[in-house]
Amino acid sequence: QVKLVESGGGLVQAGDSLRLSCAASGRTFSSYNIGWFRQAPGKEREFVAAITWSGFATYYAGNVKSRFTISRDNAKNTVYLQTNSLKPEDTAVYYCAAKVDWSSMSLERLYDYWGQGTQVTVSS
Repeated sequence: QVKLVESGGGLVQAGDSLRLSCAASGRTFSSYNIGWFRQAPGKEREFVAAITWSGFATYYAGNVKSRFTISRDNAKNTVYLQTNSLKPEDTAVYYCAAKVDWSSMSLERLYDYWGQGTQVTVSS
């Protein structure tokens, strides 16, 4: 089992950057594939990015691919989401999630463990 805690959110202006962190507890963190999802007010939660257990593959939603970068440091039990050129439409609660299987990384229903989320608000 793994416990996930997100941090790094905040209130920024359009064009700014934030680095979100997903810190995990548990000795088997390096076995888990990690995804980032977000949920804006009144909208369904959507996939943002994902990274496989060793970092050999990354996946992005089309609307963030050129602006966001996912990475991980297994020695620190942490996954990062670097968000650049933020837009007001990026405003949402950002969640990280973990699963063992690395297929269909964009499907939230396949993730077993979730963090509590961190709020990102981008003003225009």
